[in-house]
Amino acid sequence: MRFLFVIFFAFVLLGCTDKQSETKTDAVVGEVAMKENLHKTEGDYSNKKIVSMNFEELEKNYFQNKNDSIYIINFWATWCKPCVKELPAFEKIASDYLDKKVKVLLVSLDFIDKMDSQVVPFLKKNDIQSEVVLLDDADANSWIPKVSPQWTGAIPATIIYKKDNRKFYEQSFTFEELETELKTFFIKINL
Repeated sequence: MRFLFVIFFAFVLLGCTDKQSETKTDAVVGEVAMKENLHKTEGDYSNKKIVSMNFEELEKNYFQNKNDSIYIINFWATWCKPCVKELPAFEKIASDYLDKKVKVLLVSLDFIDKMDSQVVPFLKKNDIQSEVVLLDDADANSWIPKVSPQWTGAIPATIIYKKDNRKFYEQSFTFEELETELKTFFIKINL
């Protein structure tokens, strides 16, 4: 008799689930799956999306651009104090150089299970407007040397590149330092 009661109770609970939530979840999962080569997970912050991807996807979508833009890719994490301290410099560069074809990408190395509990709230609280990707690739030994052979794996770390002109930095930046490095790419380009 108890067994029948447990089965009946389970059916009642399953019947009370929110079908609308399941439909929304299915739609989001379907939308994410349809995006070419991307996104196991998405989080929302201030009407922007943060996506997670493995290094192969990151490399294909962000490290191989041959257009006229200068790309600044910063590796950081919410738990890294020097990373957090330098983020305003990247935000100011993104804002100040928006009309000069400079693109800033912030690659979070936080764990994927921290996206909703730490990363998204951090981005909202600090009003981060730059594009953010959460790198979900545990095989750091394979992708760190692909970013740069000089990279020891310490963060913050940054790459600035335009086409084949690429420079790697394993350091923190102030706005002035970052702007100085960025300007060298304008000088090299105009020679």
